[in-house]
Amino acid sequence: MKRVVCTDFVKRMNDWGHQGKPFLFILDFELKSPIVLPIEEAATAGILYTLNNTRNFEAQIQTNEAFTFQKFPVPYEKFKEAYDKVLTEIKLGNSFLTNLTFPTQIATSLSLSAIFHRSQAPFKLLVGDEFVVFSPESFVTITDGKISSYPMKGTIDAALPNAEEQLLNDPKEIAEHHTIVDMIRNDLSIVAKDVKVEKFRFLNHVRTSDKTLIQVSSEITGILPNNFKSNLGTILSKLLPAGSISGAPKRKTLESIKEAETYKRGYYTGVFGVFDGQNLQSAVMIRYIEKAIQDYIFKSGGGITCYSEPMKEYQELIDKVYVPIH
Repeated sequence: MKRVVCTDFVKRMNDWGHQGKPFLFILDFELKSPIVLPIEEAATAGILYTLNNTRNFEAQIQTNEAFTFQKFPVPYEKFKEAYDKVLTEIKLGNSFLTNLTFPTQIATSLSLSAIFHRSQAPFKLLVGDEFVVFSPESFVTITDGKISSYPMKGTIDAALPNAEEQLLNDPKEIAEHHTIVDMIRNDLSIVAKDVKVEKFRFLNHVRTSDKTLIQVSSEITGILPNNFKSNLGTILSKLLPAGSISGAPKRKTLESIKEAETYKRGYYTGVFGVFDGQNLQSAVMIRYIEKAIQDYIFKSGGGITCYSEPMKEYQELIDKVYVPIH
């Protein structure tokens, strides 16, 4: 697929929002290769998406055909080296929460297209033969001038004894979720008024090909100015990168991430979404697989705090390497 990068995505989104022109946007983590194009051009550009009940393709009849899926995570020692760098910054007070991620080589009999069509997730994106996303996490929605965010922090294997109680009562998970909710509330206050937490720490169950995960989310809302459509690009640029996949405080934590991670995230942990001419919905690009030269790379990670245990964090990184096909 020939991809056209939008060098000034803020202006384009502001202009098209002002015109009420529907568009799709795909914004990478570092905002170096943003894509913004008219909604009707997405499919012909090789881009398919699902955002809740909105999609730009005809659903395919899926089979239960068996498939292989193997993962080859980085050695624990390599993870621990990056973890220690992050923890040092946390102990110095430069960060309270840092999202540390790694690439995992995988081998599967599925194509990116097959993963896209067979995966069960509320937010899905396929960009040609480059990468696929099957995300459980919304970024922001804008409906009739109300902006809502649903940060997701906290994951556990549902098969563990008393898994829900463990997750909800774990001091590390509590601190991590409080931190991210406070950060998102502050972020939304930059662009909206009457910001409040509508729901705090509710549970979602995510079925994968080999297990079920429990994840924790919250809902935070605010009211945008009446001219929000003319400032969609500006609003998103002020909120990015998403707090749930960076950390707090954001600027210093991003410096810590750059130092600790040994690869480029690219589109992973960026956001994608659709403006339909009136309202906007978007998702965080987690649960992400990209095509490498001879294999596939699955990028995953989790939040590190002063309460973290390195082996548990390493296992969470591995648990998040899955396809939601069952």
